[in-house]
Amino acid sequence: MLVLDLAVMNRRPEAPKFRQALALSAVWIALAASFGVLEFFWHGRAQALQFVTGYVIELSLSVDNLFVFLLIFRYFKVPSEHERKILFWGILGALVMRGVFIAAGVGLIQRFEWITYIFGAVLVFSGAKLFFQGEAQVDPDNNLILKVFRKFVPVTNEYAGSKFFIRRETLYATPLFVVLLIVETTDILFAVDSIPAVLAVTLNAFIVYTSNVFAILGLRSMYFAMAGMLDRFHYLHYGLSIILIIVGLKMLASHFLTIPTEWTLGAVLLVLAASVVASIRRPRQAQPSS
Repeated sequence: MLVLDLAVMNRRPEAPKFRQALALSAVWIALAASFGVLEFFWHGRAQALQFVTGYVIELSLSVDNLFVFLLIFRYFKVPSEHERKILFWGILGALVMRGVFIAAGVGLIQRFEWITYIFGAVLVFSGAKLFFQGEAQVDPDNNLILKVFRKFVPVTNEYAGSKFFIRRETLYATPLFVVLLIVETTDILFAVDSIPAVLAVTLNAFIVYTSNVFAILGLRSMYFAMAGMLDRFHYLHYGLSIILIIVGLKMLASHFLTIPTEWTLGAVLLVLAASVVASIRRPRQAQPSS
């Protein structure tokens, strides 16, 4: 399915239309649901429930990631026909980095159980910070990796079609590569929150990685399906912050209290539904024109 999505469906350079993107998003969600059913008959109810919970957490956090990607694209004025290419390579990089992070996180927890408290504290802190700071802001000029990159590689002022690099008197990076670099480094920051959140549900590396994979693979189509609606979900970051705090507290209490996965899944779905309904019932007030 990865090859089919990236190699076949990605042949057209233009961004998919809303209905096409919505249909592709539904396909990926259906595939994740099918995998959950497969897990049920393969490894039993408990592991299937862990996958579904991990997937819902990852998918909900991914929606917030999409909002950040939208801000990045707007900041750099990325032509719409090139957004798909950025997401294409960004997803491939995310799959590799998430695999490394998950292997490291599971290995650390299995060897040093006290790491659980650190991960739990990070989630609670991240949730509280997200709750009080409001919606995500993007300031690429303060990106440390970008600053270092610009010291060694010159960057052109204009886009050169879909090229990442062009050669003049020397090799130049284009703004398109700068955007990709920021998307990739931003995903690393997202992983610091999202991976421990799933580790709070299970330490089964297979379940943690597959739940991440299914959430990430649907990001491209979901971005184009929701790009025009993301601004409407202005209460979503409050819901995501509460989810991070819930799973963080679950991690902190894991050695003293066993919380059923069903309860975690129910709490996550309830918080998500409440934040979406609140966003719809109380739309963002239009900013007064100056």
